[in-house]
Amino acid sequence: MFEKVRYTVARIDGDYAYLQQIEKPEEELKCVARALLPEAIGEGTRLAYEMMQYTIE
Repeated sequence: MFEKVRYTVARIDGDYAYLQQIEKPEEELKCVARALLPEAIGEGTRLAYEMMQYTIE
């Protein structure tokens, strides 16, 4: 349940970022409010989601 999931920021649209899961690229993009993500993200940034928190890899 608390396993690490890796994402790439596919695109940023205003207050939201769309994340592509690296291990399952066929999955639909995940829309996440930018307020929940590190400030320094940009398109192409790699993120890890673990313990209910996003961090830059």
